[in-house]
Amino acid sequence: MSLLLLTVAIVALLFIRVPVAFAFLGPSLAYMLLTGQSLGLSLRLIVNATASFPLLAVPLFILLGVIANRGGIADRLFDFALALLGRVRGGLGYVSVGVSLGFSWMSGSAVADAAALGKIQIPAMVRNGYPLRFGLGVTGAASLIAPVMPPSIPAVIFAGLAAVSTGGLFAASVVPALLMAIGLCVVVFFLVRKQPDIVRTEFSMRRLVVTGRRVIGPILAPVIILGGILGGFFTPTEAAAVGVAYMLLLCLAYRSLKVRELPKVLTETVTTTGAIMLIVSSASLLGYILARERVPQMLAENVFGFTENATVFLLMTAVLMLVLGTVVDPTAVLVLVVPILLPISASFGVDPIVLGVLMIVALMIGLLTPPVGTVLYVLSSVAETKVSEVFRGCLPFIVPLVVILGLIIAFPDAVLWLPGVLGL
Repeated sequence: MSLLLLTVAIVALLFIRVPVAFAFLGPSLAYMLLTGQSLGLSLRLIVNATASFPLLAVPLFILLGVIANRGGIADRLFDFALALLGRVRGGLGYVSVGVSLGFSWMSGSAVADAAALGKIQIPAMVRNGYPLRFGLGVTGAASLIAPVMPPSIPAVIFAGLAAVSTGGLFAASVVPALLMAIGLCVVVFFLVRKQPDIVRTEFSMRRLVVTGRRVIGPILAPVIILGGILGGFFTPTEAAAVGVAYMLLLCLAYRSLKVRELPKVLTETVTTTGAIMLIVSSASLLGYILARERVPQMLAENVFGFTENATVFLLMTAVLMLVLGTVVDPTAVLVLVVPILLPISASFGVDPIVLGVLMIVALMIGLLTPPVGTVLYVLSSVAETKVSEVFRGCLPFIVPLVVILGLIIAFPDAVLWLPGVLGL
């Protein structure tokens, strides 16, 4: 009965748009009191949830993304991509995907990507004859590459929860992220054929060389970060710290970030980190309650128990993530569901790294779907338009993302190819 009341309370709070952390925390604390559990135990569970060395990489990667965003790195990448692809029909669509792909090596957040690039790309597309919906859709969908391509904040959280190699999960995410970029470019190709009034930019070798020089420094950032992790020189946390130091020095040298702006950078980092860690803590307490009520065992017996096929298990997991991703923050879903699905996936012989990549890709699609759809609200604010208009623009671009999800389910061994090559 207590579990039923807990579930009803959480659903009701989420329905009236109470922040996820508080929607989990309030009913969970009430459950602990009603069942005679110690509040001291609740406090220990909340605090211990974030007392993890791997999770220390999360605020550092967030700081890296904030510095890159405020330091004008996105502008440099956009100028170079425009100089390279502006002459191509629908070039700004490909530029949007390319810049998101490049920026994703420095920002593990779709929201940060959408906010930073949306301010640049959407007005540029509208000025050059692209429909607003197209600009909103390609920018929103391309921003999902950031949390999949390493360094990925969701990957760091999953690796900490599942006790798997962060480097291995990073490596496994590269191929799906590249496939996402290719799939989005295919949609761009077909959509721009219907737009005869699109303006193209004349190609200039001089402009290409000038803008190319301006991105040499930023391009070295992912080489240092990922090269250090995959080469075994740094742990992900150490690589994040080195990346922050490099990006900070780079932006100060470019004079695109001033010393007096550092307090704002740190404030934004602390605010974002605090929101994530509050979700992790509250979801951890709720996870303890679900474990106490034997929910993982019931789920294994009643939902996943009817099949012994690993592909069916992965398909059901993907559907579950797609549904949960539409209403709950991805971080909360990971903290809640990973401890439940991990032992079940082991019984099916599914590699935890495959499970992690599948869950992350599926949950990121939820960022483009109402009612939560954080990226939708960010782009709605950036473009000063309705959320429904953003969602309509994103719909065609969701198709290749779902297709890639299907490919992960059908060919899970392909996800493990790069980690195998690198010996991770």
